[in-house]
Amino acid sequence: MSWEQFLLMRHELLLILAAVVVLVAEIATGEDKNGINHTAIWLMASITVVGFLPAPVGKLFGGMYVVDSLRLAMKNTLNIGLLIVFLQSARWLNSKENQGRVSEFYLLLLASVIGVNYLISSGNFLMFYLSLELTTIPVAALAAYEQYKSRSAEAGIKLILSSAFSSGILLFGLSIIYGVTGSLDFSLAVFAGAGSLGIVGFIFFFSGLAFKISIVPFHLWTADVYEGAPTNISAYLSVVSKGAAVFILILTFFSFFRELQDVWQGVIFATAIITMTVGNLFAIRQKNLKRFLAFSSIAQAGFIFLGVIGGSELGMAATVYFVLIYVFSNLAAFGVVNIVAVNSGKESMEDYNGLYRTNPRLSLVMMLALFSLAGIPPVAGFFGKFFLFTAAAEGGFYALLIIAVLNAIISLYYYLLVVKAMFINKSENPISGFTSDFYTRLSLVICVLGMIGIGFIGEIYDYLQSISFGL
Repeated sequence: MSWEQFLLMRHELLLILAAVVVLVAEIATGEDKNGINHTAIWLMASITVVGFLPAPVGKLFGGMYVVDSLRLAMKNTLNIGLLIVFLQSARWLNSKENQGRVSEFYLLLLASVIGVNYLISSGNFLMFYLSLELTTIPVAALAAYEQYKSRSAEAGIKLILSSAFSSGILLFGLSIIYGVTGSLDFSLAVFAGAGSLGIVGFIFFFSGLAFKISIVPFHLWTADVYEGAPTNISAYLSVVSKGAAVFILILTFFSFFRELQDVWQGVIFATAIITMTVGNLFAIRQKNLKRFLAFSSIAQAGFIFLGVIGGSELGMAATVYFVLIYVFSNLAAFGVVNIVAVNSGKESMEDYNGLYRTNPRLSLVMMLALFSLAGIPPVAGFFGKFFLFTAAAEGGFYALLIIAVLNAIISLYYYLLVVKAMFINKSENPISGFTSDFYTRLSLVICVLGMIGIGFIGEIYDYLQSISFGL
């Protein structure tokens, strides 16, 4: 293997190197593990910056590993999300309950995101499945990270059982696909003429992956796991893990399952409507903010399918663009929830009554994040949903578009419930004012800049369009 070929796996090799450095830092440090926080954060920051440098494209291992400009953009998007999660985790990891277990947190997250990067570069279903398991198993351990809390252990058990069940369904679908086609490679011509048995294999494949994206009716684990897991892990699940599953889903749709476009368009049409509607209706009922954001995340998955259903390169560009905006918006919301939980231990919506009077900056960040998730201009979430709606309209799915607009109105209502609690509702005992650490403030600044700036930088969407053509 030449040096140029070796550099094709630049993202993965740098992440593996970062994991090794964190492990060495764990061995070298004494009882004070705060230095590991600095090491992991600055390593991840460096990897994120290096990811945007020009890189070669090509294939390795007979096409099992694929790198192109689109996949590089997907990896960079999710690496930004991991960096923000790292920044938001530093203070929580310095608490008394987590002292002595800092490196484990970073090692497990790095292992998971290595799987994410390999998953996006998969050009073969074997590579796809192995990467998916590497992505999921470390997060199941992290969901149970707060071992002194029974709900965290419960979240870990529910996540690992749900993942095992979805993996079984997925493997059954892959076995049918292999039996029908005789190949596991992502190829445009492989699935032609697969027949009804091939459609059954596709349905099992989609059902297994739908667990990872929290598509209704495969979403039942989401709210319980998000509530029980540490807030930072819930944020990771809602952004990085879900984003990776969405990316690999559209990559397989546009390659291996291209010949089944009529079938998967019908499946997506139905699941998008159900997912948006169920997610929104259940979000209205939630009082715990982590469960609230869980159902919000489910509803957003339904909106993401608006970009997928058209089967066009413009729809793919809109999907990647929306996920990029979603990274900043959702992590900003989870970041505020995490800060409040770490400092006050409160997660209920009622606890946020009068928050603006004691913590005005946090309230403003939360408001911008919710406005972006709702799609209110001028924050970037408006532009993200606009391009998704445009992609659906381009494909002629006007009925789906109308239902999506109605669901967007419903989502605006429950997002404004939180804004109302912070800015209008009064409380006799509001959450007291507090100051966040440098890394947490930096993470929120990055999120705010992303939410405000991305929508006005048209070159980003134009670039995603250019690299989506000819996939």
